[in-house]
Amino acid sequence: MDEFGVIERFFRHTPQAESVLLGPGDDAAVIKPTPGMGLAMSMDTLLEGRHFPVGFPAEYVGWRSLAVNLSDLAAMGARPRWALLSLSLPQVDEAWLDGFCRGFFTLAEQMGVSLVGGDTVKGPLSITVQVTGEVPATRALRRSGARPGDKLCITGPVGLAAAGLANWQAGITTGALVQAFAQPIPQCQTSLRLQGLATSAIDISDGLLADLQHILTASGGIGADVHVEALPLTSEFLSWGDGAQRQQAQLYGGDDYQLLFTLLSHVNVPRGCVQIGRITSRPRIRVQDFQGQWHDNMAIRGWDHFTS
Repeated sequence: MDEFGVIERFFRHTPQAESVLLGPGDDAAVIKPTPGMGLAMSMDTLLEGRHFPVGFPAEYVGWRSLAVNLSDLAAMGARPRWALLSLSLPQVDEAWLDGFCRGFFTLAEQMGVSLVGGDTVKGPLSITVQVTGEVPATRALRRSGARPGDKLCITGPVGLAAAGLANWQAGITTGALVQAFAQPIPQCQTSLRLQGLATSAIDISDGLLADLQHILTASGGIGADVHVEALPLTSEFLSWGDGAQRQQAQLYGGDDYQLLFTLLSHVNVPRGCVQIGRITSRPRIRVQDFQGQWHDNMAIRGWDHFTS
């Protein structure tokens, strides 16, 4: 099967929203944005062996490649609408493409996303996805609005994906933890409720403390107190590793794609979310562990492509 056969079979005949005036198969897509809305755009590239394990099931690869991009839109409070996909494939493997499309389009359908075009080339396995969403221009969430006294909140548990990846690498290929890494759920619906409510937001891709530091730096070099005991937990996560391993995964693990956000002190925490600390004027992060001990010299490390 040649390049055009791949496009015709796997990517052209996908359901299109009314906003898609011209989709896959032409030189460019033509879309119709909603009047009065701003466009939020994001793009990520996933490489085999770096963003997902070698030999990872194609369905998981397809899901993750879209999920990590949709999470960026969620961090902006944007509703996802359209996606572009560029695939580099060492060869045409129809079974792999079937699985990839199953994962990609299952999530796309759930999130209301239309694939409107892209590209396929021969080369090492690499997936690039560009997504576009809509958000009222004055209500887009940003990293830069946190202020001392704000509540620090999270949309769900963290550490699960790191534990799931560790399980996968140990030969455990099923279970809720592996699922958390393989098929993360971008918090797109929750983010819409944060429009006009959150003073800042970011998605947790590189690790809780690392992404918190991005908010603090963008907001003027302020600080935060974080209570580890307040972080949401699941029974599966509690059965994994020991206390030190779990805390390490929660603070530094990444790949959970929950949202970390701040609220004014008088604003109630939205249903389903949890307050885990507070923004402070001190230019550093303090962490209170499960024993109630404060640590203000915690390493702020996260994933970095050029140093990790």
